[in-house]
Amino acid sequence: MAVMVEVVVELLEGIRNRVPLTGESVAAEFAAQGWEAGGRPKNGFETSWDKDGVGGWVHPYNGGVRVEFTVWIRDVDEDTGYFEDLDAVYEEGERVLAAFLPGIESSALAVHLTEAEGTEEDADEDAEEFIAYRKWTLDGRKLVAGVVQEDTDLPVRVIVALE
Repeated sequence: MAVMVEVVVELLEGIRNRVPLTGESVAAEFAAQGWEAGGRPKNGFETSWDKDGVGGWVHPYNGGVRVEFTVWIRDVDEDTGYFEDLDAVYEEGERVLAAFLPGIESSALAVHLTEAEGTEEDADEDAEEFIAYRKWTLDGRKLVAGVVQEDTDLPVRVIVALE
C-alpha cells in the first residue's frame, strides 16, 4: 500500500501547481515519472497510465481535466455479472480506503491539503457517487479519495481523483 500512496502523491505533487491543468501537461508528468502509457490517446494526449499496480487516467472535466487513480479494484463475477456479497466487497473497499488515507495525510502533500467542508448539495452529490470518501482542496482544486461503484455490473474501486 505504501508504494501505491507514494506513486499517487508523487504525481499529484508534480501537477498541483500547473495552471491551467491540461491533459497534455498531466500526460507529460505521467511520462516523466516513468508511468507506462496504456495506448489510449484521445484529444491529443495519452489518457491511460499504469505504475506499480496503480492505474491512472486523464479525462476532460468541466472545461479542464480530472486526474484519477485506481489503487484497488474488485470486479464482478464473470458468469453472473454481479457480486455474491456486495456488502462484503463494500466493507473491504472501506478498509482499503482507511489504510490508504493515512499515507496521503502524512505525505509531503498534506501541507497543501485543506479539509473540504462542502454544502448540503455537495454532500448529497458525493453520497450518490461514493460509498465512503474523504475530500480536500489542493491549491483550489478538489481532491477526493473514496470507494466507488458506478453501476451494479461494474467493479468496486478505491480511487483518488483531482478535479
